[in-house]
Amino acid sequence: MKKKIHPKYFEDAVTICACGAKHQIPNTKKETRIEVCSSCHPFYTGNDRIIDTEGRVEKFKKKFNL
Repeated sequence: MKKKIHPKYFEDAVTICACGAKHQIPNTKKETRIEVCSSCHPFYTGNDRIIDTEGRVEKFKKKFNL
């Protein structure tokens, strides 16, 4: 393998969710932001709720004039 071509790998990288949960997951970036994690995703929490972070329903209706 060639030397000095791989990105720097951070063992103490932090992933921050929109719900406020922070997880320490090794990554090539020091900090990563996500919208949904295992702390707030309906599949893992058992709660039924609709996640519409970017207005996908509205985009669909606008695209097809509904």
